[in-house]
Amino acid sequence: MIGGKWSLLILCHLRKRTVRFCEFPKLIPGLTQKILTKHLRELENHGLLHRTVFPEIPPKVEYSLTDHGKSLGPVLDCLEQWGKDHLNRARSLNKCVDNSADQ
Repeated sequence: MIGGKWSLLILCHLRKRTVRFCEFPKLIPGLTQKILTKHLRELENHGLLHRTVFPEIPPKVEYSLTDHGKSLGPVLDCLEQWGKDHLNRARSLNKCVDNSADQ
């Protein structure tokens, strides 16, 4: 249901607020329009996000989490905490490796 490296990042940004399609490349550097569209469609098909199209020119499209998508909140919290802990651990390990190389 949540596949690929981009889906999790998309969900994390949508967890904070509604996001317009054109904002995603600024929020997630390296994410192409083609891949973004693919992942947004998959997440929408799984019922995790809602797509709102506004009838104006140029077209305005916004994405937000559905209630089902919001239910991932505790899981995303755990993943975020694990990432922070892992990053701190990795930094500590790198310092140990760097210090032993200096000796």
